[in-house]
Amino acid sequence: MPMKGSGTATSWEVTNRWDRGASWFAYPHEEMLRASHVLATDAGVFVVDPVDADGIDDLFAEYGEVAGTVLLLDRHKRDTDTVANRHDVPVYVPEWMSGVESDLDAPVERIHRQLPGTDYGVHELRNNPFWQEAALYGDEDDTLVVPESVGTASFFLAESERLGVHPMLRLLPPKKLTRLDPDRLLVGHGHGIMEDATEALAYAVRGSRSRTPSLYAKTAKSLLFG
Repeated sequence: MPMKGSGTATSWEVTNRWDRGASWFAYPHEEMLRASHVLATDAGVFVVDPVDADGIDDLFAEYGEVAGTVLLLDRHKRDTDTVANRHDVPVYVPEWMSGVESDLDAPVERIHRQLPGTDYGVHELRNNPFWQEAALYGDEDDTLVVPESVGTASFFLAESERLGVHPMLRLLPPKKLTRLDPDRLLVGHGHGIMEDATEALAYAVRGSRSRTPSLYAKTAKSLLFG
């Protein structure tokens, strides 16, 4: 199983369906399990951190007309500009996020506290020279979108976890997220948490440090023995 898929994705897989959106894997068999999201709002469809795939526009069309793409992590350019240009819409980027606009070959709109015309608030998670990340929270149905700080792909998860803190953040977990009370949690790597998301998030953050050794041991074993 490759760590990261490449080339034109043709066998994408839909996951996390609910009445206001869905997620997809462009490369369902890669270890990174890069997840992208379609969010249906009163202002149109917003496509979050997309990895492009042949025919993926059919998924967008199920929810309406694309109003923009959204970049939530400074290193998650992925195909945000490609999808934006195909639909003649801008890429929305948090106003405080630096060093990304010059890498995007599409019009950029800066967003402050809210994704324009929607119930999705923008929450700053990390803002330093090494890591700039935002989350989205939809008040209408308590949907939380986190691109990197937490995930469900195997390399995030220690024993007993449904959701895990990123391996590089284990000693400094994203406590800001525990102020939110999501019904569902969409992540940038892996399947979303569609039930008991608040409980899974609290468990992941609360035990992040104590379960770090077991995660690192699992990772080392995987690297050594495959």
